[in-house]
Amino acid sequence: MIVLLGTYTALVTPFKGGRLDEQALEKLLDHQLAGGADGIVPCATTGESPTVRPEEWTYIMKAAISKCRGKALVFAYTGSNDTEDTKRRTCEAEKLGVDGALIVTPYYNKPTQEGLYQHFKAVAAATKLPIMLYNVPGRTGVSLDPKTVARLAEIENISAIKEASGSLDQVTAIIRLCGDRLTVFSGDDSLTLPMLAVGARGVVSVAANIAPKDTAEMVRLFLSGDVEGARRIHHKLFPLIKALFVETSPGPAKYGLSLMGLCGPELRMPLVDVAESTKVLMREELKSYGLI
Repeated sequence: MIVLLGTYTALVTPFKGGRLDEQALEKLLDHQLAGGADGIVPCATTGESPTVRPEEWTYIMKAAISKCRGKALVFAYTGSNDTEDTKRRTCEAEKLGVDGALIVTPYYNKPTQEGLYQHFKAVAAATKLPIMLYNVPGRTGVSLDPKTVARLAEIENISAIKEASGSLDQVTAIIRLCGDRLTVFSGDDSLTLPMLAVGARGVVSVAANIAPKDTAEMVRLFLSGDVEGARRIHHKLFPLIKALFVETSPGPAKYGLSLMGLCGPELRMPLVDVAESTKVLMREELKSYGLI
């Protein structure tokens, strides 16, 4: 069984002229591997999952698997608000050879806690892949209760959760109820260090698109016992992290990556170009950080 901990980058999806930018994808993957990312999560929220075409999803997964083999894990985003579709996408990802699947709580249809449990149970039964639950109520309108998470942790291949509720109480409750049966990953960059302090073991990070080395090092330092070293990096990263979320992600991240020459800033509608004030802020933060 693979060990799940460390820094997993929620990779942006690069576009150019309305199409997937395959050359930029290679650059982005190389940037992550050079920065020491432990895992890559393509085509998730930060990867503009709602607007990635099926054939693009397949290409991106194959490219990530090929590039990362033996260097970093690849967790495919396979979630949707349709259980059968989620099962199908997860099985497809398994056939491609990914290391695991990130599966979001079903959005819009607002299932009950029992509905959430049955959804994830059904998906887990359809695959042998390790599953990382994804709780992001600000995007989906529903939240996994810690007691529901504890029930799901009894299922053998439900191995982790990306917790993006923004609540340390929620994280603490999950860890108290699940213990070592489930690995908690921060889903909020600004809360990664506090979450590690209460027992999380890593992060699925937006900021790692821009600063993979420091993000990964912060987590490694904390897990190795160097709390002060991790704290120093947290404070260094903090202004950059806040800038990345002044508008809907991944707009600021993509603009920052364009300044670094790694991909263009193009987004797919209904997301649109970031405001001029955001561009100014991102340029200032990247200069201050020494990235441009």
